[in-house]
Amino acid sequence: MSGQIQCLNVVPTVTMLGVIKARLVGATRGHAFLEKKSDGLTMQFHQILKKIVSTKELMGEENIAGMKLHKFEHFSEGGTKNNLTGLARGGQQVQACRAAYVKSIELLVELASLQTSFLTLDEAIKTTNRRVNALENVVKPWLENTVTYIKGELDELEEGRLFSSEENTTVTKRREVQKKMAVAKLYAEEKAAKEFVEERYYTWFSP
Repeated sequence: MSGQIQCLNVVPTVTMLGVIKARLVGATRGHAFLEKKSDGLTMQFHQILKKIVSTKELMGEENIAGMKLHKFEHFSEGGTKNNLTGLARGGQQVQACRAAYVKSIELLVELASLQTSFLTLDEAIKTTNRRVNALENVVKPWLENTVTYIKGELDELEEGRLFSSEENTTVTKRREVQKKMAVAKLYAEEKAAKEFVEERYYTWFSP
């Protein structure tokens, strides 16, 4: 096998050429499919990233120079009046706290789900891109080089057969010419001998 190109170690036959071509078609289709899949995953990845950012903003998280910081704000309602005294006011505050707690839990669950999806998509994108790169930079070039190699070997083999056939034809024609020349020479010699004998006979027996 030629060492100038990187290709598969195969026997250069017409059958193998068909097999490699079929594999190349499959690799090309797989490459196109994985590229579309990567684009779709990346789009969904960015959508989830936006949701994560917006959810963290709702939870009071701030991004400063790449660091995630939680923001705390102070607020008060009214002055120093005892607005929370009494069972009624206390019950309202408990309900408000409960609602805030439930909302926080919902945000935390949503954030956990989004981050899990984020990590899963990130890994899927990396895996898909590795496969795309492998098909584009390794598999397809090797298959294409193998097809080129097999075609070249088959062309050389065909040229050798044609040359051998032409050589055999030339040798056959040469032999035929030599045979005809030999027959013609023999005929000429026989004719000359016959004429010589006839001439002698005529000289000897003429009156």
